[in-house]
Amino acid sequence: MSNYGMQLQEKQKLRHMYGLGEKQFRTLFSKAQKMQGIAGENFMFLLECRLDNLVYRLGFANSRAGARQLVAHGHVTVNGKKVDIASYQVSTGDVIGLREKSRALSSVKEALEGRSHLPAYVEYNEAAVEGKFIRLPERAELSQDIDEKQIVEFYNR
Repeated sequence: MSNYGMQLQEKQKLRHMYGLGEKQFRTLFSKAQKMQGIAGENFMFLLECRLDNLVYRLGFANSRAGARQLVAHGHVTVNGKKVDIASYQVSTGDVIGLREKSRALSSVKEALEGRSHLPAYVEYNEAAVEGKFIRLPERAELSQDIDEKQIVEFYNR
């Protein structure tokens, strides 16, 4: 396979993993390039800070698509306010929770029971059914089978 083919394959793998469209993915990458630091790592951090991804990481849904649907249907709150935009960028210190009526949903209960582990960059409060985004994740805590350098090279050609 050519270099271009490997770069494209890596980009598509990450894009499908997070369930984003091409334009949304490209816009997020452009934003990451304008930030200080390493573009590839910034890009991964921006993907991890999306509301739908954090809902998935907290275990409110079994998949990112399920998390996106929970957000879009208005079941999720950020700092006590309803947010129905899946691409909402969560800041460190924000509290992500479920609305009172949404806590009884069978899909949410199943997901919480089936949750295997919680990343170190989020805290979960069992009693309040909410999680707090403590800090940006470190690169070592993110998926190791993604080579973000390939994606940077793909977009910089």
